[in-house]
Amino acid sequence: MALAQRLEVRQGQSLVMTPQLQQAIKLLQMSNFELTAYVEDELLRNPLLERNKSDAPEGEQGEPQGNEVSQNDTAELSIDDSSVASAKAATDSVDGDFESTYATSREDAGEQTRRAESMSSIAGGNSGGSGAESISTIIEQTATRELTLAEHLSAQLALTSFSPKDRMIAARLIGLVDDDGYLRVDLGEEATRLGVSASLLENILTQLQTFEPTGVMARDLRECLSLQLTERDRFDPAMQAMIENLDLLARHDMAALQECCAVDGEDLADMISELRALTPKPGQAFGGETAAVMIPDVIVAEQVDGGWSVELNTETLPRVLVNSRYYTEVNANLRTEQEKTFISDCHQNASWLVKSLDQRARTILKVSRELVRQQDGFLAHGIEHLRPLNLRTVADAIEMHESTVSRVTSNKFIQTPRGLFELKYFFTAAIASADGGEAHSAEAVRHRIKGLIKHETLAEVLSDDRIVEMLKEAGIDIARRTVAKYREAMHIPSSVQRRRVLKQSI
Repeated sequence: MALAQRLEVRQGQSLVMTPQLQQAIKLLQMSNFELTAYVEDELLRNPLLERNKSDAPEGEQGEPQGNEVSQNDTAELSIDDSSVASAKAATDSVDGDFESTYATSREDAGEQTRRAESMSSIAGGNSGGSGAESISTIIEQTATRELTLAEHLSAQLALTSFSPKDRMIAARLIGLVDDDGYLRVDLGEEATRLGVSASLLENILTQLQTFEPTGVMARDLRECLSLQLTERDRFDPAMQAMIENLDLLARHDMAALQECCAVDGEDLADMISELRALTPKPGQAFGGETAAVMIPDVIVAEQVDGGWSVELNTETLPRVLVNSRYYTEVNANLRTEQEKTFISDCHQNASWLVKSLDQRARTILKVSRELVRQQDGFLAHGIEHLRPLNLRTVADAIEMHESTVSRVTSNKFIQTPRGLFELKYFFTAAIASADGGEAHSAEAVRHRIKGLIKHETLAEVLSDDRIVEMLKEAGIDIARRTVAKYREAMHIPSSVQRRRVLKQSI
């Protein structure tokens, strides 16, 4: 077969990621803190972009000079149908541009976004430095940042075999730990807020207290020291008596302390020396940087009629305008082509930024509203009533792409009557129904398995196969290996081990 060269003309269509669309994708993924920092940089870089005068203190507000609106003009949308209709009518003109971008595959969109972020980082560096120097500086700053206590505990949480429900509760408790490493909350009130039993919360806390550093997640000083002594295998009755009488040690009442511990003076001195070697504030080892406060992006409140109102947290959203009057004045006095190109680019970038911020607010609100509608059982009754939910279900309901929903729910938090949660937490796995009905939540299936094993007797210790049969009779289609996986995740022994324990207890 002979090889030859030839010239062909082909016509085709492809999606081009413009810098503006790359910016829109990046803004959608940002948290409110990151968005505020980004907008502040744009305010310094773009002379046509100005802060909304409504942000100024009372008495300092003037007439806005721009003819654009910020995203906060549409942020306070409620969950009622009239708001949905008005929002849809206002955004029909821009939805197409954004959705065509969000409809790209996750891999392509992720690659384009990383490229946009790299370009933005280079552009944001000093004008006298090179792009490589700017990226190197960012990498160096990231690498040298000290790990926070919350990040350290969250990394250990990711390695545990917690169920999705227990992992959510554990993450909630980790978020409540103070800088010293203590959990200074009322577990009873927290259990009521989450809609779970106090015993379940206590069990999860007990497992979290095994994390490093030893003594973390303790509720008071006595518990913190007890955890460290237990880890060193030194929590004997005498040391326990000393921990229970720390007030005597603080008053230097050695005679009374020696009597309480039932030891002589030499042993008491050794015990005090061991106590001083402990760490009363285990969290301070991570005190180089204060853990960031989680501020909600969306706020959910219960209405009088039993429904739910969903609003953006406008306190943390930046408000910007395009100063079109200044643009008109400057444009009329420009002389060189370079000046005209610069001011035209500034106006175009400012206009697109305002439009991107507005679309970001609408998209977050639309996704959050659908999440609230899907998980209203959780809001009303607690974590036990979380429904199985995935990205596709939400995306189909609001007619968006899965990648859009994924970006919206990343690094975004929602304030509910049951606490502050990341939007990602509301997505749980589903177990198919044996009769073709509605799917079951994976967490609900775990709870049912745990209940079946809890009520078993020595005469009938349930094997994994028997549990599968009982679940199928209840309309739950599940495999035996899945039952075994759920059982092991809940730290429940096999049927042989359980039968042996039941025999020993008789």
